[in-house]
Amino acid sequence: MGFTARKAQEIRKVGKSRQAPRTRTAPRPRRVPRTAEAGPPPDAAHTDARSGPPSPTAAFDALYDRHAPSLARQAFLLTGRTRLSAEAVERAFQLAWECWPEVAKDHDPAGWVRAAAHEYALSPWHRFRPSSFRSPARAAGSGRPDPLLTALLRLPAPYRRALLLHDAVGLGLAETAAEVEASTPAAAGRLAHARQVLAGHLPELGLDGASPAGQRAILCERLAGLTAAHPVRMPAARAVRTGGERSTRRRTRGAIGLTGLIVALTVTTLWTGGGERYVPPPGRPGVPAAGDPQAEHGPRHHR
Repeated sequence: MGFTARKAQEIRKVGKSRQAPRTRTAPRPRRVPRTAEAGPPPDAAHTDARSGPPSPTAAFDALYDRHAPSLARQAFLLTGRTRLSAEAVERAFQLAWECWPEVAKDHDPAGWVRAAAHEYALSPWHRFRPSSFRSPARAAGSGRPDPLLTALLRLPAPYRRALLLHDAVGLGLAETAAEVEASTPAAAGRLAHARQVLAGHLPELGLDGASPAGQRAILCERLAGLTAAHPVRMPAARAVRTGGERSTRRRTRGAIGLTGLIVALTVTTLWTGGGERYVPPPGRPGVPAAGDPQAEHGPRHHR
């Protein structure tokens, strides 16, 4: 019996040795504490996996936060009024949000918004507003209108804008001409005339006798100090976006309501005027009326 059991054990060992070799599994990795793992934690890894182009909201907010303060200062130099400057920049960004696919694909989104803000700030319709009859911002110390701002606002709007873009913003002459939609010689003439007018009104600026580069440096410094003395408060980017969306909805509803009113008036006019018949005017005595058989065959003579 013992031999049989021992024999059976040997047979099982031989059978196992003749079987196909088992596939070796990779060794289990040693558990490493999370603080020593290479790579970011799960939250950061998830964020990196989802990273890509920013959303339209994030891109718009970034553009607003970066350029709205400087655009507000530029609008102030064009208008001389802080409230109108904030309104011009806010309206420009609302327009950009309405046309965001176009603005996002533009080669210069900031330039797109800048042009819209300048156009709104220089709109001739603002002169009919009650606030246009007030004096511009006053100097902080004396309480009188700032002489540089007063001289700047006396310039025609195209000359004022050319001076702002070239001397304050820092654009080149060709870029300035392109933004004001003028030729390069015309933009250069506007710029030279604006500097000449400012030099005549404010000799203390030292523009007379200075080179064009020197005049540009003087005006850049003085205009920067002027805007620093009159800061413009701007709302948050979210408030601008939501305000623009509300304005768009109001305009859409107004257009739909106006269209419905026109259709209703048209239908009412057709309905009430459809049953009227033409009534010929009364004829003069002795003249047969229209449609009288005697008028067609002529008068009959009785014998």
